[in-house]
Amino acid sequence: MIQRIQTIYLFLAFLVTLVAPYVFPLWITADAKDFYFMQNPVYVALFGLSTTLSLVSIFSFKKRQNQFVMGRLNMILNLILLGLFVYRSLNLSGETPLVSEKGIGMFVPVLAIVLLVLANKAIKKDEDLVKSVDRLR
Repeated sequence: MIQRIQTIYLFLAFLVTLVAPYVFPLWITADAKDFYFMQNPVYVALFGLSTTLSLVSIFSFKKRQNQFVMGRLNMILNLILLGLFVYRSLNLSGETPLVSEKGIGMFVPVLAIVLLVLANKAIKKDEDLVKSVDRLR
């Protein structure tokens, strides 16, 4: 059913990966300009894929096993995105007179991962409940 708690978590993950990257910059460059995810096609593709996986996972509520697998794939995708952000932030020079600052947008994948873990936990709980009822029949 679409009104389950995992749907709320998946919808929040969908909103986080859809809206937050437009609002919060990933970092501020040395010349004091905000760097958003739209300026790199790899980040656009990864955020778009993460958003799409969350949306597809919401509407595959009849197939809990597929929903669980899509949640795991989405977590792996967000971990890759987080790894790219960490790699990029470690390569940003911080010793120039105009110091580059890391933005709050780099934490969007962390929030998405937390929401996806909560959603997968609820999906697993539902799957276990259905299996226990099937055993009783």
